[in-house]
Amino acid sequence: MDVGPCGGTPLAAHLERHRMVTPTGRSPGGDRYRPTGVSLHWLLYWQGARSLSRDKPEDVTWLSTRSQAGVFPMLDDLEGKKTGERIRIIRERKGMPRPVLAGLVGYSTEWLKGIESGRRLPPRLPVLIRLAEVLAVGDVAVLAGSDMDLGGHTTIPVSAFARIPHEAVPAIRDAVRDPLLTITDQPLPVATLRRRTVEAWHVWHTSRTHRTDVGRVLPALIRDAQATARQAQGEERRDANAVLADLWALVQHAIVWASEPELIWVVADRAMAAAREADQPAALAGAAWTYAMVQRSGGDTEGALTLATDAANLLRDRLQEGTDELRALYGAMQLHAATTAARAGREGDAWRYWDEAAATAERLPDGYHHAWTQFGRSNVALHAVSIGADLTKSASAKERAEQIDPDSIPSRERRARLHVEIARTYHQRRDWSSMLDWLNQAYSISHDSVHYSPTGRQMASEAVEHGGPLIQRRARTFAEHLGLPL
Repeated sequence: MDVGPCGGTPLAAHLERHRMVTPTGRSPGGDRYRPTGVSLHWLLYWQGARSLSRDKPEDVTWLSTRSQAGVFPMLDDLEGKKTGERIRIIRERKGMPRPVLAGLVGYSTEWLKGIESGRRLPPRLPVLIRLAEVLAVGDVAVLAGSDMDLGGHTTIPVSAFARIPHEAVPAIRDAVRDPLLTITDQPLPVATLRRRTVEAWHVWHTSRTHRTDVGRVLPALIRDAQATARQAQGEERRDANAVLADLWALVQHAIVWASEPELIWVVADRAMAAAREADQPAALAGAAWTYAMVQRSGGDTEGALTLATDAANLLRDRLQEGTDELRALYGAMQLHAATTAARAGREGDAWRYWDEAAATAERLPDGYHHAWTQFGRSNVALHAVSIGADLTKSASAKERAEQIDPDSIPSRERRARLHVEIARTYHQRRDWSSMLDWLNQAYSISHDSVHYSPTGRQMASEAVEHGGPLIQRRARTFAEHLGLPL
């Protein structure tokens, strides 16, 4: 086997440690691990309970009856409670041990203890959805307490946020699962494969309906890229796998929130496998960026932060003699770490990583943006708004947003995200009208950036519930555009 310049690096070892079991407790094959000390009986029982509540709507009546009988808590029992307290009360009323719940959502018992005790910040919406599913709670708002923006008596069905179907996913799923036992076509030149992948990323960043448009080309591109990487030899094989790793990053973007978690983890694992075959610094860092993105979206902030910093360390010694692409990937890992730290409530660490990213962006040419991470000065500024919103510093986040020229962001997807982040700052202030205005602007820039955003959908749902007569018609129309239940 050829040994490349990255063989035996700490990151390569980190990728290998992550290869078979994901932080959510799933292997690429989809099997869920059993947490230490948890009986198989408990796991089967609670997995079954979750499936019943998801697949049989009539069980809502049963749950209501059991709640009145004192088996499950009524909403009145949760009035005024913080999110962690609500999770603990519901868990204990259902007789579910803390290690069981923690294991089923892919976390440690200590993590859940921190949430329940209030030592940790309340989980973000994706993790709250996962907790609601496992606890067989059909309404996310039942878990959201007085310390979360979801709080009060807002009705937010789990079904509206857990998965947002897209017509392109079935064909993408088939391409990912294709075993390619036999290959009859000649491999494509790696240069052709790279050009097609770059073009697909360009469509992602320039189309208003980027998931739909990219979804059309991904199935064939996935098959061609895998076939080429499999048939290539020597240095060409490394180059083909480097392109394949970049392509898997795009696939992950296209299916997140629109497919089952198992498929997303398979794609993240494939990106790592391709990067290891390529054994090139940029490919390894790009795969780490993709994998850590999946970790973070699943709520594993510690794992994501560790992987992001490991990837940055891999690149650090190569920056002086490296290319702009390498420096941009290093900066992208710093931004990833900054956002991840902010979502974990670690304000000092978040801004320390952001400062490093900002310094890195200053060393790049004016107007430079990485082809797919979009790292550049405008993206660094956008992340400052996100970090402020994640830390619930709405005033400072709004001030930072006012300093950004949207036209300096070449990506429609990122430009729309800026508007969603600004909407979050108004959401935190309960300024429903302004929030809805910014969401509408985001939607006009990039339909898919709002439609497939759990945060955007949550805010749109709350605008209907709380916006009042002034924006009632606009809020309902917007929610209908997103396909939200009214």
